[in-house]
Amino acid sequence: MSGGSSGRAEARGQSSQEAAQLYAHSRSDVTGLWHTLEEHLRGSAALARSFGDVFGCGALAEYLALVHDVGKGTCAWQAKLLQVDKQGGGRVGVPHKHAGTWLAARYLPQRFGAVVHGHHGGLPNMSRLRDELTRMRKDPREASAVAEAIRRVEQVVPEIHPSPPPALPPWLEECPVPERGLRLDLLMRMVFSCVVDADYLDTNAHFNGEKPQVRPTADMGALLARYERRRERLLAEREPSPVDAIRQDVYERACAAAAGAPGMYVLHVPTGGAKTIASGGFALRHAAQHGLGRVITAVPYISITQQNADVYRELLDPSPGTGEAPVVLEHHSSVDVDRREDKRPLSPEQQAEAEARERMARLAAENWDAPFVITTTVQLFESLFSCKPSAMRKLHRLARSVIVLDEVQALPDRLLTPILSGLRGLVEQFGASVLLVSATQPSFWSLERFEGLERRSVIADPHWLFDELRRVEYRWLLGEEVTLESVAAEVASHRQVLAIMNTTTDAAAFHRLVEERSEDDADVLHLSTRMTADHRREVIDEIRRTLKEGRPVRVVSTQLVEAGVDLDFPEVYRAWAPVESMQQAAGRCNRDGRLPAGRVTIFRPTDGRQPRDMVYRAALDATDMYFGPDQAAPDDLDALDRYYLQRYAFQRGVPGSGLGEEIEDLRRKLDFPEVDRRFQMIEEGRSCAVVVIRREEDREEIEDAVSRLRSAYPCGPEVLRSLQPHTASLPRHETEAAVRHGLADPVIGDLVLWRGAYHERRGLDPMEPEDSGQYNL
Repeated sequence: MSGGSSGRAEARGQSSQEAAQLYAHSRSDVTGLWHTLEEHLRGSAALARSFGDVFGCGALAEYLALVHDVGKGTCAWQAKLLQVDKQGGGRVGVPHKHAGTWLAARYLPQRFGAVVHGHHGGLPNMSRLRDELTRMRKDPREASAVAEAIRRVEQVVPEIHPSPPPALPPWLEECPVPERGLRLDLLMRMVFSCVVDADYLDTNAHFNGEKPQVRPTADMGALLARYERRRERLLAEREPSPVDAIRQDVYERACAAAAGAPGMYVLHVPTGGAKTIASGGFALRHAAQHGLGRVITAVPYISITQQNADVYRELLDPSPGTGEAPVVLEHHSSVDVDRREDKRPLSPEQQAEAEARERMARLAAENWDAPFVITTTVQLFESLFSCKPSAMRKLHRLARSVIVLDEVQALPDRLLTPILSGLRGLVEQFGASVLLVSATQPSFWSLERFEGLERRSVIADPHWLFDELRRVEYRWLLGEEVTLESVAAEVASHRQVLAIMNTTTDAAAFHRLVEERSEDDADVLHLSTRMTADHRREVIDEIRRTLKEGRPVRVVSTQLVEAGVDLDFPEVYRAWAPVESMQQAAGRCNRDGRLPAGRVTIFRPTDGRQPRDMVYRAALDATDMYFGPDQAAPDDLDALDRYYLQRYAFQRGVPGSGLGEEIEDLRRKLDFPEVDRRFQMIEEGRSCAVVVIRREEDREEIEDAVSRLRSAYPCGPEVLRSLQPHTASLPRHETEAAVRHGLADPVIGDLVLWRGAYHERRGLDPMEPEDSGQYNL
């Protein structure tokens, strides 16, 4: 190290011997100790090995973690760290990824250098990696820095030169060449996840003055026993239903199927068949039977994560006062900590400060370290096909887990090929089992990605089950005279009714119309993702109480209510949509079979909105072919099979549409950034998370969490978890406009804190008049 940097170290009261020490991170405010580079590399490597061992690649993950920060060994990096610490913190700003990248590419197949190269900025494509490696060879300064870092670090961590190098899993070579690229893509993602999570955990532990917090493997047998006991108690406390016997039959069949070998399972049960309880029983029993480490349940809508998490907490979480950690982790935050929504130009000093804050905030990214995780399909699959460290941190938790995909009919067609391919890879190479749950099971086995894959059915032939649980009659309003206003007048005439719209804008407008036409004192309630999670939970609880007490209530919702939300109305109205949405809406009607028949009205308003993408149009066209007043009912299983085949056929070979085959080609090429860019579950552009202070009593807690995220001091996933109840969603373009207009303040990544008005019924209402103080963007 140069004399100048030694002098600065002496000024800090360090001996010259201490100044020669290599550091990974500055001093912890808790302990006052520096984080040595040797400690960080070895600590990260040990964690990464424990994660990789789960899928047989512990040595590979260990080595990549061991070399990930070797580049910090240069005198330039060490000197700048001391300078930054003396100034009170900030960004070091000296690149440090090249030496580790060089080592990984030397001792492993060159492509694995991407894991080290991307541990801060994200996995690169192979062209970028090759260019970087070429520059390291040909640029004298780069070559000198790499050699210097390796020379200094090998003195304290000689294992950076492994003999022999870690082996790759044999299944990588034991497959046809076209599939090898897909297997390599998934392997690199999973190993990258191990390295990033280990790096984050070790770093966070240093700054908090503690050992890395990793939960021991859960005793799935004990959790299963608790689940069974509490389920029995829960059923005993509930009011009996005419369909209880069928639900019990479904549960027993699910438990029996759980004894089968790990693989791809299907649970095809009508709405109201208690799929949530049955799938949880299957997953826990299957995990206990086969030694799998956790259960991960993914659902399409945040409202279902909340409902399912409440059910599973009641069945699984330890009793209060026991001191045990919670079993159930609810993760529906969609915060992208790698993206900055504040587009205003920053000075170099501001830019350095912002990057330092964002680097520390990445430590708050979720890592799913819990025995039972409830998340969304958007969170699951956008993480699986991301290239960003904070999103991918949790992926290694999928190995040897039971993955329950609830309401799989909601998976987007245009991404089915990579989704099914990824699921198959997790099952065949990473020891996971998958349970596909739906009342309207798509025909996935007609698609190439599932060709030859064994289909394990929990219910061998579900036709009888659909006959037994048929509880509604369908009515159709499809004429030219049908408008939002005419249907709102009908809805307002019913005592207890649910209306489901296709867009948040239609839902807000329709709610206003029903309010205006309701001449009695009935509650007119609203549900959409523009409301915070706590607000939605409160409204759903209010709806349940009102229905149970027999009081009048009218509810207008987006489609978030129709998949899995346990509500039971005598009348349901559903705006024209693909047939699976019609059947899911019917699941909110006469759900417990207490009426001779409920009524579901399907209406097609001439002034209603529909999502504009081609996939949705294909689904609507296929629906028109098979379902309607003179055709099949939405719960006709044979017609549903024909519908899915036709729907997929409409999309094959259509430019800009299709089923996502082009993403598979990019995966084979290991083009991680382009896969990330193209794999968007929400086609119009992802929504942003918006933190709202609805109640004054929550202000201090929310503002404290926001301050911690904005600070340059690290915080764990619990900080973002604490904000989930106070978070709503807005489309990205609306969020960016709100920031420009001063109605929202950037926090970190794409998370913002709302400063505008919040409607007591409709949340972040895009249609509220300007004179109300609400934004109108």
